[in-house]
Amino acid sequence: MNKSSTPIRRTLMLMMFLSSGVVLLVTSAAFCAYEFLTFRQSSIQQLQILSRAIASNSTAALAFENADDAANVLTAFKSDPHIVAAALYDTNGKIFATYPQGVAAERLPSHAGTGYTFGRSALRGFEPVAEGSKQLGVLFVESDLNAMYSRIKLYALILALVGGISLSLAYLISRRLQHRLLRPILALVETTKAVAERNDYTVRAAPTGAYEFDLFTDTFNQMLTQIQQSESKLHAQLGRLSLLQHITRATGERQDLPSVFQVVLTSLEENLPIDFGCVLLYDPVSKSLSVSTLGSRGQTFADKLALSQQVEVPIDANGLSRCVAGQLVHEPDALQVPFPFPQRLAGAGLRSVVFAPLIVENQVFGVLVCTRCQPGAFSSGECEFLKQLSEHVALASHQARLHSALQQAYDDLRQSQHTVMQQERLRALGQMASGIAHDINNAISPVSLYTESLLEREPNLSDRTRGYLTTIQRAIEDVARTVSRMKEFYRERDSQLTLERVQLNRAVQQVVELTRPRWSDLPQARGAMVDLQADLADPMPDIMGAEHEIRDALTNLIFNAVDAMPAGGTLSVRTGKATAADGEARAFIEVIDTGVGMDDDTRRRCLEPFYTTKGERGSGLGLAMVYGMVQRHSAELEIESATGQGTTVRLSFPAYSSSVVATPAVAHAAVVKRQLRILLVDDDPVLIKSLQDTLQEDGHLITVTHGGRDGIEAFAAATRRGERFDVVVTDLGMPHVDGRKVAAAVKDISPRTPVILLTGWGQRLISTNDAPAHVNKVLAKPPRLHELRAAFLELIT
Repeated sequence: MNKSSTPIRRTLMLMMFLSSGVVLLVTSAAFCAYEFLTFRQSSIQQLQILSRAIASNSTAALAFENADDAANVLTAFKSDPHIVAAALYDTNGKIFATYPQGVAAERLPSHAGTGYTFGRSALRGFEPVAEGSKQLGVLFVESDLNAMYSRIKLYALILALVGGISLSLAYLISRRLQHRLLRPILALVETTKAVAERNDYTVRAAPTGAYEFDLFTDTFNQMLTQIQQSESKLHAQLGRLSLLQHITRATGERQDLPSVFQVVLTSLEENLPIDFGCVLLYDPVSKSLSVSTLGSRGQTFADKLALSQQVEVPIDANGLSRCVAGQLVHEPDALQVPFPFPQRLAGAGLRSVVFAPLIVENQVFGVLVCTRCQPGAFSSGECEFLKQLSEHVALASHQARLHSALQQAYDDLRQSQHTVMQQERLRALGQMASGIAHDINNAISPVSLYTESLLEREPNLSDRTRGYLTTIQRAIEDVARTVSRMKEFYRERDSQLTLERVQLNRAVQQVVELTRPRWSDLPQARGAMVDLQADLADPMPDIMGAEHEIRDALTNLIFNAVDAMPAGGTLSVRTGKATAADGEARAFIEVIDTGVGMDDDTRRRCLEPFYTTKGERGSGLGLAMVYGMVQRHSAELEIESATGQGTTVRLSFPAYSSSVVATPAVAHAAVVKRQLRILLVDDDPVLIKSLQDTLQEDGHLITVTHGGRDGIEAFAAATRRGERFDVVVTDLGMPHVDGRKVAAAVKDISPRTPVILLTGWGQRLISTNDAPAHVNKVLAKPPRLHELRAAFLELIT
């Protein structure tokens, strides 16, 4: 018992005292307020009556200006001992006479006012003195408030006497009432104490004879009866809650659905208990149920029911259909339910049935089936327990599914991360190679131009010289193509990439012959033997692609295979066709060696740029370039390898279909017949000199400027002189003023003048259709005469 609690006796006493005190307080307050208001009004009225009488008697004294008579009239205020000061004011507002004689002037108002007002300690008033309608002056009167204070003291004494008498009476009455009020309450307290101490809910409180308390006693006794009846239910509920906690903890430790379901069914068989249980999974697509897990103890019933895993269970129109709709279904006697599955259970001797839906995110994915042999064996509490259990089981199942999905997503993420890292490395290498390629293109441009010009314009070249020049030209084209591939390590296939029908068997045969020195002659020189076996399927579907890129990729794969067999071995190159899972026809090439193979780490990293196991003999770019080709051709690359067991590399391409249209080759354009005035803008003196020489030999007038600023000034000066250029050819990357600014300045001066952008990044700008503003044509370096002539013909004629 709390020591700070108040006994009920004291509480009752306090209630009565407070009730009486509040009544007296309210009554006294109302009385005092009334007296206060009426006293103020009566005081004003009394003072006003007296003041009017004195003012009436003062008219003569004011009219004849007789101050002595006025002072005598004011002495009439002696009849009221509360008048402390009075004065007559003439019409000019000056004091004419005062009461009492010799009153201090500062106590009187400096000028006459109007009306009656209460101050903090006095009542003051001004009464006009008039004779008829003529104003003779004003009478001032001041009365103290001692009368009011005396009355307040009297009222306070009366209230104290009345309060004391009232509270004494309240105390005597409360003493008499306490016994009658507390006796039934104390009896009820004793009954409650007996129940609490002995936990005996059979004890009942006796009636007291007081109607209201007997109602309370009857209600208390009914409460004891209900507690007694629900105590057994509470114990059962606590047992079920403990079972629910046990099952929840056990299912939370499982990460797969079968073990979760098995734990639930085993716990129900041992602790609820049930005679037979199973879990059915629902397929919303086929709208069917199938057995997922059976209880271990109900195997006898499972045999009678002909139930086993993956067996479908029909969804009847009553029980199972309602459960699939999300309702808990309880059939006290399955024998009375005319539907297939309940009748099936009843035929096996299982009469009481509960179907609990397993719901996740408002979707039913399964049904928990619990049965007993006796009809009506499930109570409402057990049905509620099974409903709660089904929610926990559904949550645990959902978590198990999420765990499985998360594990799969994690594995996929690791693979995706590896792929993204590989792509990022290739992209970084492509960006680095792009800058190198730009410089190489600039360097080989003069060689390309002079070689093409010599082959075209020098008819008297010897066969030997022409052969040399032709070889130089092919080498330049190979370098340009190699440089282009360097920039394309990881670029998606361009819409402008020239595709052609490629016969894989022919490409393989060409590569095998071209690489014969590497896989045949060189190994034999060091005493090794490589046996190359070509197994080419016939017929083979064609593919759409860039044949030179495919040949380069095969060359790299054969070189890698030979390097992997330093002591010799078998190198197999095979082609074939297959059908993908989505029905797409595909053609593949396999390069297989019997060499040293790769461990797991090497196999994971083999596509990384610059990663090599060959030491100084390897660049680490071969497989990276193969991977880039695969990406550009929407192909697939598979590598199978193990240490000491060789390596198999498989390239799979989509087979040719009529819906794929090859990009037609651009025919060489004719030469412009007339002489053109051409402005060349570039910061490379060697390149611009070669352009000037070759274009002058075509008969054109060439103006050369070194850099963007000089080019703009030369174009503007020519325009002012009326010597307009027919075309401007400018580089893109130049210091201070680049090709974009040159093109913009030219168009600003002469919008009709065509601008050709000649750049080492030309192929990328062309493939991405990303030509700068104000540029009419983009050409890639190294420049080719036939491309320049075609551009002139297109833009000028």
